[in-house]
Order: sequence, then structure tokens, then C-alpha cells
Amino acid sequence: MNAVTPAWVRVRLRTSPGAAAALALLVALTACLAAAFPRALDRYENAGLAQAVDRATPPRTSFTMYAPLPDAEASDRQREQALLPPTLGRQQAKVLDTVPRPLVADPGQSSYGVTNVTALAVHDPWIPQPSGLPAKVRLVAPGGLAEHSSVREGRLPRATGRVTASTLDVEAAVSAATARSLHIKVGSVIHVPAMSGPPLVVRVTGILTPREPDGAYWSTVPLLRTPALMEVLSDSPEPPKYWLGALLLPSEAAPALTGTAGNPLRYWQVAPDPRSLHAHDLEGLKSAVASLKSGPGLVRMRAATDPAAQVDTGLDDVLLSYSRLSSGITPLVAVAAFGSATVAAVVLLMAGGLAADRRRLELTLLRARGASLPGLAGRLLAETAVVAVPAGALGLGAALLAVPGGRPGYAVLAAAVVTVVACAALPVRAVIAHRAVRVHGPREDTVSVRPSQRRTVAELTLLVIAAAAVEALRRYGVAGSAEDAGASDGSGGQLVSLAPVLVAVIAALVLVRLYPWPLRWLMRPAGRLRGVVGHLSLARAGRTSVPSVLPLLALLTALTTAAFGGSVLAGVAGARDQAALLAVGADARVEGTEPLPDGLSDRIRRTPGVRTLTEVSMDYQAKTGTNARTSVAGVDPAAYASLAERTGLGAFPEEQLRRPADSGAPLPALSSPSVAEKYGTQPLSLQLGDGTEVSIRIAVVRDRTPAVIGTDFLVVDRAGLSREKARTSALLLTGDHLEAGALRRAAGTKTSVTTRAGERGEYVDSPLQSGAERIYTVAVAAGAGYAVLALLLALLRAAPERAALLARLRTMGLTRAQGRRLLVLESLPQALLAAAGGALTGWATVLLLSPGIDLTAVALPSSALSADGNELRTDPLSLALPAVAVLLLTVGIAVGQAWWTGRRGSVRELRAGDAR
Repeated sequence: MNAVTPAWVRVRLRTSPGAAAALALLVALTACLAAAFPRALDRYENAGLAQAVDRATPPRTSFTMYAPLPDAEASDRQREQALLPPTLGRQQAKVLDTVPRPLVADPGQSSYGVTNVTALAVHDPWIPQPSGLPAKVRLVAPGGLAEHSSVREGRLPRATGRVTASTLDVEAAVSAATARSLHIKVGSVIHVPAMSGPPLVVRVTGILTPREPDGAYWSTVPLLRTPALMEVLSDSPEPPKYWLGALLLPSEAAPALTGTAGNPLRYWQVAPDPRSLHAHDLEGLKSAVASLKSGPGLVRMRAATDPAAQVDTGLDDVLLSYSRLSSGITPLVAVAAFGSATVAAVVLLMAGGLAADRRRLELTLLRARGASLPGLAGRLLAETAVVAVPAGALGLGAALLAVPGGRPGYAVLAAAVVTVVACAALPVRAVIAHRAVRVHGPREDTVSVRPSQRRTVAELTLLVIAAAAVEALRRYGVAGSAEDAGASDGSGGQLVSLAPVLVAVIAALVLVRLYPWPLRWLMRPAGRLRGVVGHLSLARAGRTSVPSVLPLLALLTALTTAAFGGSVLAGVAGARDQAALLAVGADARVEGTEPLPDGLSDRIRRTPGVRTLTEVSMDYQAKTGTNARTSVAGVDPAAYASLAERTGLGAFPEEQLRRPADSGAPLPALSSPSVAEKYGTQPLSLQLGDGTEVSIRIAVVRDRTPAVIGTDFLVVDRAGLSREKARTSALLLTGDHLEAGALRRAAGTKTSVTTRAGERGEYVDSPLQSGAERIYTVAVAAGAGYAVLALLLALLRAAPERAALLARLRTMGLTRAQGRRLLVLESLPQALLAAAGGALTGWATVLLLSPGIDLTAVALPSSALSADGNELRTDPLSLALPAVAVLLLTVGIAVGQAWWTGRRGSVRELRAGDAR
């Protein structure tokens, strides 16, 4: 058998080039999608981590080690040597070598030196004093100053001779921003107080420009490049301020800092290399950071520098924040990936099953002539591998080129799995079907076959697994880790992600069990009909063989994944819309710090797209009886009640807010729960920002209100306010397609304009969020495409039999119209089963899994206002559209097959006459 295998393969490829090309295309496409998925996921996760670290800025992400000066037992010479570049440089090299993997240090942006912890006041009169307070400076002697800066004016500072604690004169440089703010020029002299004796004279010899101002060398301590205007804690409305800047001494002059009262410390800064931060190493990165802060890494750092050294960094908080975001997004993507992968696997198996069915007689004949099962499987495997292996490699190459970045190992593994499944589908199916040598197989009609005990046990086992997965997801949530679910090896998390697929599997098995019952019930009344098409179509539908569970599984899984994915995407869009509405209060908001000019409301009202306009008088300086500041909105009750009802933000009856007829009665107010809990329903004195007082009484309590963003607010009828405070300061607009540019042109430059659409566009905060949405969309689309392909394969499997049936029936006088109706009615039961079952399964999946899924992580940044109830909800369109598409596609294929069969010459030769 092995000797004839190459010849067998060549003959098969020559006789069936179309089937080989179709298999190659299917394998290449599937391998490409499978290989692209992990690379795309890696790419978006790495981009999200890089953005999180970049936004955190070097002051949080760098590691800074501080060590005090050598103890008093050391000699002066030893203390000086400990502060000079040779010693600090050697220690810095050891520090960089001790950074544990996968964390990698960036030597170019890491630094070391000596700095004063305490800023010292300088009383030179030419230095600006904004509030009459002297400026303060911090002396820093950094290493590598020449390599990281360019001289704008003057020259770099130098140390002449031996510098000690008693040195009275040193040189320094300052950044261009420091020189500009503190009025420092080349040649300026600054007198820094010494610990005792005359002050240290610092002569500025150069003004520097940082070569990489945003790099860790300059940004870990921003004071090196940018001075700060500091405020002194005070109860006055305008607290006093003073300037704080840094004087950059040459590293050889570091011993001079010990003569000042600035409490000098040695420091070593380690900047992580951004290229080394990969999302798949997240746990390792967190372990490395923890080791450096309080573990073995810190011990090694102290051994390399000083036993009293301390490490400070905020990188662990950055990684933890990213980990929370990732844990809320990745499982949702895994659900779509598992669903699409299941449908793709089913399609590959169906392709192998279709090939085995088409060649059933050929394989039966080979078995009858003595072919062994291993030999037959080997031939079929070689025949399939010749086509599938190059196609899989081609798909892998296309994925590697199309999606740069990411780990290639997982892509190769995914493409290899696809190729193996494609190669094994035909041999395995043939071996199962031809275990015994026989010419005629038993007939297994849907309406007559009885499921075996083994099948019943397998179905019950799957039912238990699916129920466990659904319960785990409901209990621990989609973002729950495997450890939370009690599976330390990660299988629990995979089981949770497989829950929708398992629900679809159970639904497919149950529906296949139930499918014969309606057919049996309909067979008897259909037999009494006068027409032959109805009875014949039901009889044909009842003779569908039992293995039809496979295409049904593909359709149900695809429909369930589409429903789940559509609900996720719709839920994300809804959460963003709601958060944008909470942030704006309407479709658009126009607000000024002062009352809006007369006529502005009319101009805004005439802007295209504006449907309604509500005027509001805002007062952010109002105080209640306990002197607590509260935001107060003065509104027209009728217009504002209508706005609250339209937006769904705290609707209320307008009568409850209208000013009472008695001018001495308190104004009814709408308040937030926190304000109502604090003051109750008793009359309350409210002091407005202009000094006037108004008596109010809380009459309505709502969690949200359109006019005020926040949780502490009061809303009153502005007819009861003073004329000045009743002036309009904000406009809340509703309408379709409001353009921010047109509103800004109409509002002028002295007002701020925010739109709901613009605010919503800011909520894609991380590449991980946007990438997850794209991956989810592609996964759902791929699942839908494979479902269509599964439907085509299922219908293609029965196409020869249907064509022969139509040919025979046409010889008996069946018209073309009757033939079309026959094929349509024959395929409708299974199509209705798949469509209805898919919609029901999708609805049940969303209903069962929604308690464990929160879409806040994928929908919104952490800074956005989030309403309660961002859990998954059923999207009717995601349920209805795929189901309707299945019905339409099934009917269309049946009609097309009947039309094509009617055009074939064999039908024209076989028919006895055209009785149309």
C-alpha cells in the first residue's frame, strides 16, 4: 500500500483539482485567521501596556535608590570618594546588572549622582519673589550631564582641584526653563546657605537644553529641567508662592553638597526599557518589581550600593492598574475566539466528512478488495497533507506579514493545529465509516433512528460540563481568574470562556433529539393533502441522516457567538453613550464662567441640528447652612423636567419644583441623595455666590440630573433667585447630528462647548480596548462566515441526491415551480430549527452569563463617569438578523439549486414533458 501512495496522490490530485483547490483555500484562510489572532492580541496588549507606562511618566515608572552618606566612622577621604563618579559609576553598573528578568533596564536613560533632599532658600535680590518669599534651590550633582544635554549658552561646569565639604566656590549649570523663570544668566552668582560659616558661592557657567526632555534622565525628577512655582499652605484665598529650581553641579563637585544644610543623599535611578515591557510577561514583571521593592532584588541592590539603601517606584501600581483592565477585557475576547474557533473546526470536519461521503463507494470498494484501515487512512492522510500542509504554511506566512509584532510561537502552533485538523478530518471520518467491510450500510433516517446508550452518556456528560461552566461564570464573573474558580492551572478560566460554546453544543444535541417529533406529527396530516410537494418535502426532511448534528452545531455556535458578540458590542456602545450623557447632561452643553451674553440662546437655537434648548443658571460657589459648598442650578421647571425625561437623568414632575405662590415659602429643590441625607426635608438657608440667601426645602431626590455633573447638587426654580443669579450661564441642547464646530462658532470664544459625541469619542482610552473591539468584531464576522460555509457544505452534501431526485421527478411530470417548492420546503425544517434554536440559544446564553459580565473595563476609561448596570444585555438585532439571514440563505440556495438543476441538459433529456 505504501509503495503506491505517491502514485495514488498524483492520480487523486489530477482527477479532483477543484476539490483540492477548495481544501487548500479553506485551510489557508483558516490558518491565516488562527495565526493572526494571537499576534493581534499580543500587539494590542503590548501597545496598551506601553501606553499605560508612557502615561504614568518616568517619576512613577523609574526605580530610584536613595542611600545616606557614609557613616561618621569613615574618614573624610572615604566619604568624599563615596560621592565621586568612579565609585557611584561602579555601583550603578552593578545595580543595572542585578535587575531581574523580564524587567530590563535602559542604561542610556538611567542615572546616578548626589542630590540635596532639602531645598535651600537663596536671598539673592535679583531672583524673582512672586509673593515676597525667597526662591529655593536644590543642588544636584548628576552623572552623565554632558551626554544628555546641549549647551545653549556658556559652557558645562567644571570642578577645579579637590572639592570637599569646606569648598566655598563651585560652578553649576541650569536648564533653559530654570534660567528663564529665575532670571539666571551665564555668570550669575547664587549664594546657597552652608551648614556653618559663609554661604556656598555657585557660579552659573552654562545654560543647558535637554537632548531628550521627556526621557527618564530628565523626567524622573522633573525639577532638573523645569522649575516649579510652589504654594505655601495657607487659609488665604491667594496662598503665597515661591520659585523652586535645581542647580546642576559637575559630578566631581558632589562633596561640596555635604557642606550645606540640604541633607545630601546618593541616588541611583534605573529606567526600565520600554521595549522590554510585554503584556505576556505581566506576572513576571510584577514579580520583578516586588523583588526590587522588598525582596531578593532589594537585597542584591543593597549589596551593590549601601546596606541602608531604599528603593522607590510606582511601576507596581501601573502594572496593577493595567492588569485590572486586561483581566476585564481578555476573557471577553476569549469567548469570541473560542466560538469562532469552534465553528471553524466544525467546518474543517464537515469538509472532511463531505469528501468521505462523496467517495463512499470508492472507499467501500477498496475495503472489499482487501485494503486495511491503516493503509486506507495512510493514503487519505498523504493525499490531504499534500494539499493542506503547503496551504497552512501559506496562511501562516500571510498572517506573519499582515500582523507584525507578537510572539511567533503561538501563531505557528495555531496554524499547525488547523493543518492537523484539516489533514486528519478525512482519514478519521473514513476509518469510522468503514470499520467493517460492507457494501450497503444501514439506513439511519431521522424519524426512525434511536440514539444509542453511548451517545446518551456523552450528551449527559457535555450537559454537566456546560452547566458547570455557566455556573462558574455566573459565580466568579467573566474576569474571574482560574484561581478564583479553584483551578490553579488555568483550566477554569478556559472552561468559563467555553461556556457559550458548550451551551450551543447542548442546544444542538437537544434540538437534534427533538427534531424528529414535529416531523412525525406532521407526516400524517400532510399525507392527506392533495398536493404531492408538501408530503414529499416532509418525507425528504425526515430522511436526513443522523450526522446532520455537525452543521447544526456550526450554525448554533455561530448564531450564539454572533448574539453574544453583538450584545457585547451593543453594550459597549450603550455604556459609552450613557457615560457621555452623564458627563455632558444632554447632547451638547454650552457654558461660560460668566453669564452668557444676550442673544446667544437665539443664535444657538438656530444652529443646524438643535432640537431643544434649556437655559440653566449655574452657581458653583453656593454654600449651605453648614458652610459646605454645593453646586446649584436654577432652571425653568417645565423645560428642565422635559429635558430630564428625554435624557433619562432623574425625571420628575415639574409641579414639584415650581416656585410656590406664597413668596415667603421656601423654594422646593431637587437634590442628590447625599445632600438630602445631610439636610433632610426641613427648610434650609442657601447662600448663593453673590451673597444673597434663599430659603429652600428639598422636595425631590434624584441620583442624577442633567445640569450638574457630580453627586452633590441642588436644582431650584430660578424664578425664585435674584436677578443676577437667574441669568443664564449654561445651555443644554438636544438634537441629532450636532456639530461641535458650528456650536463653537455660534457660541464664541468665551464659552466652552462639549458634545455628547465628542465626549464619547474620548472613551477609547487604551489600545487594548480598541484592539479588543476590533478582534471581537473580526472574530464574530469570521464565525458568521464559517457558519455560512457550514450551511453551504451541508447543502452541497445533499446536492447530488437532490439533483437526481429532481431529474427523476421531472420525468414524472413535476414542474420547475414544484421542484423549487420541494427543495425549499425540504430545507426549511432544518433552517427553521437552526434559526429558532440559534436565536433561543443566544438569548439564553446572554441571559445566563450576563450576571458575571461587566462591560465597564472594555467600554470606559477609569476616569469616565460610569452609570450602574453596565452588565451584558440582550441585543434584539444580534438575535434576529443572523437567524433571518440563515433562513434567507437556505431558501436562496435551494432556489438556486433548483434553477441550476433545471438548466442542465440531463433534465431536459429525462423529462417526459413540460407541464408548466
